[in-house]
Amino acid sequence: MPQLTTFVSAGRRILPNQWDLIAFAAILAVLTGIAKSYHGISAPLPAANESVVSLDYWELPYYAFRTVLRMFAALAASLVFTFTYATLAAKSRRAEMVLIPVLDVLQSVPILGFLSFTVTFFLGLFPGNTLGAELAAIFAIFTSQAWNMAFSFYQSLRTVPPDLDEVARGFRLTGWQKFWQLEAPFAMPGLIWNTMMSMSGGWFFVVASEAITVGDTTITLPGVGSYIAKANDEGNWWAIGAAVLTMGIVILLYDQLLFRPIVAWAAKFRVELSESQDVESSWMLNLIKRTYWLKSGFVPIAAAMRSVSFWPLRLPRSASAPSLSKSQVPSRLIDALWILIVIAVAAWAAWLTVSYIATGANWDEVAHVFLLTTYTLIRVIVLMALATVVWVPISVWVGLRPRWAEAVQPIAQFLAAFPVNLLFGAAVSLVLAFNLNPNIWLSFLIVFGTQWYIVFNTIGGAAAFPNDLREAAANFHVHGWLWWRQVIIPGIMPYYITGAITATGGSWNASIVAEYVKWKDHTVVADGVGSYIAQATDKGDFPKIVLGVAVMSLFVTIFNRLFWRRLYAYAERRLRL
Repeated sequence: MPQLTTFVSAGRRILPNQWDLIAFAAILAVLTGIAKSYHGISAPLPAANESVVSLDYWELPYYAFRTVLRMFAALAASLVFTFTYATLAAKSRRAEMVLIPVLDVLQSVPILGFLSFTVTFFLGLFPGNTLGAELAAIFAIFTSQAWNMAFSFYQSLRTVPPDLDEVARGFRLTGWQKFWQLEAPFAMPGLIWNTMMSMSGGWFFVVASEAITVGDTTITLPGVGSYIAKANDEGNWWAIGAAVLTMGIVILLYDQLLFRPIVAWAAKFRVELSESQDVESSWMLNLIKRTYWLKSGFVPIAAAMRSVSFWPLRLPRSASAPSLSKSQVPSRLIDALWILIVIAVAAWAAWLTVSYIATGANWDEVAHVFLLTTYTLIRVIVLMALATVVWVPISVWVGLRPRWAEAVQPIAQFLAAFPVNLLFGAAVSLVLAFNLNPNIWLSFLIVFGTQWYIVFNTIGGAAAFPNDLREAAANFHVHGWLWWRQVIIPGIMPYYITGAITATGGSWNASIVAEYVKWKDHTVVADGVGSYIAQATDKGDFPKIVLGVAVMSLFVTIFNRLFWRRLYAYAERRLRL
């Protein structure tokens, strides 16, 4: 009898259980979809201006899968960019002097500006093949995902608690070991919420990235974005509704199958001394834990990753290290040479830009653009202040309650992903019907797609807030405004600043489409640098396009340096755990 029991238990360990079968079926379905999509990706490039998109509803699942593949490919590239670019900026003072201002500029440059310079390059890599257009679309989506992820990771690396840093030094961890054992886990909660925001940001720009225009030639790729663009052009509201419904279903699926398990898993990286009463959960994560073969397959992968994280490699120390020995004090001569090199490169780039602008614009035009940029700046500041007042309290409330965060998460992703161009018809109709001031009412189109950066980062900051500090505040009966001022606002401030910086940069970007709105035969224009760039793009006036983008980038850099960076430094110095 004992032998029979042993045989049965051994059989149970060898054979997969029912949960394995469910997981394998899901994996097989995904692999089948990828295989089918590969034939479309490797197909010959369609003829110029030939539409490959059909408005038949039954095509939507295939289009949705193609769009999601592009977005996840761009997300993988964004993660690689984040872990390299943001880490270098956080670890090296000299690199930070260049990389962070460049990141400020990149996040404010319109996504269509990237497309105009990169499409020809990617098409040239694979002439006559759809893969070149696919890479151009993936790069365009990458530019809508990478910047906020890099800012989030950079902020987390700069605000690692000093006591944990001292523990890492006490254990004599090398730079590589410290990065993977302390800094990357500490950054996980904020990075995961920004990754979700990046996926939604990718949906926000799929319409532009899947219908690529080079001169008078338009290349359309199968996808939900191109489906929406075609339905919008034809005024087919039933097709638009079907596309939006498909987008909502897809967001719900990858939220439940991917992001919700990751959020629940990342809860173990929270910095706290007591166990939280509300624990994040995920049915998908529970299903994986109940499997036998699938879970067993993860064990060697996890062991390999853990062994890699303990390699005795050395990385440069963080610039924010609390104490440096005399041998580690940076050389003033090297600093001076580096600053001279940076100034020389910046001056050369500025000279090239000014020389090109001078071919199509005079000083009066430059002064006019400065005035228009000031209008957009005021618009962005007012909108960010309104978004902060409205969304920070709501986001904190949600972030402190994991159950509510679990319910709100897919809804917030869908709202952040909703294409703002679908609102153009309503916006133009309201402005014309009631004779409204476009300088005021078109402004809300700017904040519609960018306020979510504040929402996602604030929720991530509140979710990462240590439970023991919440319990201490409750024990000392700290409530009301005192709780906000002394407890939660300092706790979420680094996360909020990251969200506000990326929201501000996204608002400058969104002004291109929000200040110059076309709908059928009507055009509504608001005063601002966004409408200036949009009108210059319609006319093909490249010197004026460069002038508008250059002045916008200058304003963004100066505003970030004078305001956001100072606030960032204060948060690093005074508002760290």
